[in-house]
Amino acid sequence: MTDQTRSQTSWTDRFATVMPFGSSTASKAPRLLPDEPEVIVRGDGCRVWDEQGREFIDYRNSLGPVSLGYRYPAVDEAIRAQLDRGIVFGHPTPLEAEVAERLCAQLPGMDQARFLKTGGEAIAAAIRIARSYTGRDHVIQTGYNGWLNALGAGAAALPGQPAPVPAGVPAAVAALHHPVPWNDLAAVEQILTAHPGQVAAVVVAADYAAMADGATYYPQLRALLDQHGTLLILDEIVTGFRIALGGVNEYFEVGADLMVYGKGMANGMPIAVYAGRREVMAACGPGRAVVSSTFGGEALSLAAAAACLDTYTGADVIGHLWRQGAALRDGLNAIFQSRAIPLVLTGLAPCPTFRPTDGQPGVLDTFFRAAYRHGVSLTNVPFVNYSHTSEDIAETVHRLDQAGAEVAEQVAQR
Repeated sequence: MTDQTRSQTSWTDRFATVMPFGSSTASKAPRLLPDEPEVIVRGDGCRVWDEQGREFIDYRNSLGPVSLGYRYPAVDEAIRAQLDRGIVFGHPTPLEAEVAERLCAQLPGMDQARFLKTGGEAIAAAIRIARSYTGRDHVIQTGYNGWLNALGAGAAALPGQPAPVPAGVPAAVAALHHPVPWNDLAAVEQILTAHPGQVAAVVVAADYAAMADGATYYPQLRALLDQHGTLLILDEIVTGFRIALGGVNEYFEVGADLMVYGKGMANGMPIAVYAGRREVMAACGPGRAVVSSTFGGEALSLAAAAACLDTYTGADVIGHLWRQGAALRDGLNAIFQSRAIPLVLTGLAPCPTFRPTDGQPGVLDTFFRAAYRHGVSLTNVPFVNYSHTSEDIAETVHRLDQAGAEVAEQVAQR
């Protein structure tokens, strides 16, 4: 393709030519053109700009990792300072121990920790550790645990998208993985009973819309697993550094054996941590289940994580996410109710989710299109970040009320 041809071809077509899904991250490929941006070229605070120069108040936040805001000064300064010293070496950097020490001191239940780059591979590491520790093969999974771990029939191949038969997975492997719905203790017990003494762990990613049910579900699940000698792994990729610093494990006082964090812990830099009780983590030590990655201790991401920890512990970041998330949720629900739009934003304030209320197909996409036209970038789970001020939320609600007026007219005509 020549330079002239490229300049005349849309970004979407260019991506489709060289890349399946139209993006390396399936959920980032635009679906609602021409209203949705094709590509984003820069961000600042809680706003992003596309290649056409259109500005959007952003609630996608790279699908959750940008928890403090784009170009957050403390994080960017830490990255630049580390860049002057080097990115990755043939031995560990002091940051690797320092960040692990801080995480173990500040997140409940964490005695030891190691680093990888993505949440999916960190959960895969936790599953391998659980199998090594227990000597068992079967795993029960709830929610989306990353593409690496969408192995059982009916598992979520993408968030909210179960696949009846997991493509590219041998049947023998799929048979060891058992997807179950959120807050379904009976389904967990049924599998534990059907495979006595064979289930290594239950991996749980909380349901966004019904996360409050964790107050009763987690204690019951913990007690059930203790009866069967089965480990509890919490997928805190989204909930960590958002619901609480230690995620649902801290917020609901779960007492997990292993936990995995990512996304918000480095404000967009690629890093994940898998951690847990010392005796369980020993199962990935020398002579045990090997989990090792050249870039696990990459220093730029660790510097960003250290700066994030400084910010989270020095300011009320979690409280801000709760307050601003509640203001956005309540403002939107008031719009939906007053304009008779069959949608609701439901769930805990830092990570609520959109739900249709009457089964009308396409209403959510219609609303998202209108939101883009009025300069607000949304996704199924609209994430606030620490840079969303009260003025930004108020401006968002005003813009979305205008968008809602357009949607209400379309709904009334159906």
